[in-house]
Amino acid sequence: MTTPSIDTFGMQRSLRQCLSNMAALLYRQGHVLETVTVPHRGLDPDALETLESDCREWSACQRILESSEAATWNEQRRFVLTGMGRELLFDMFGEGAADCA
Repeated sequence: MTTPSIDTFGMQRSLRQCLSNMAALLYRQGHVLETVTVPHRGLDPDALETLESDCREWSACQRILESSEAATWNEQRRFVLTGMGRELLFDMFGEGAADCA
């Protein structure tokens, strides 16, 4: 059994920080976590622009989420979490916090 590398831990820490920042920003703007956890919903370009204007770090977090494949764009061109992103979010906040059912 191999142990995860420092880079893996660092990436997971960055992802968790971005997810935490995203959850706080969404809450402040009146969104719920399901906005990004339900694949057919997501954040439209206007919502993303508002996130960016509210938080200087949002652009970097968005890039980290996308490059790590924790987030993507759905068919409606909205920003949503992937299965991996949802799993990390559930791990952090509890599965009921962002229930997709």
